[in-house]
Amino acid sequence: MASVIGTCKLNGINPQAHLEHVLEKILNGHMQEDIQTLLPWNFKLERARHS
Repeated sequence: MASVIGTCKLNGINPQAHLEHVLEKILNGHMQEDIQTLLPWNFKLERARHS
């Protein structure tokens, strides 16, 4: 957890928002082969596209 939170902070991402996003995706059946999309820097890109 500390590593994920640290990575989020280094990438200017709210750690709580990222973890909520990841857990929501997993609960909604996110495919394991798409695990790369859940990484913090990809979360930042996804949020930028939706803003």
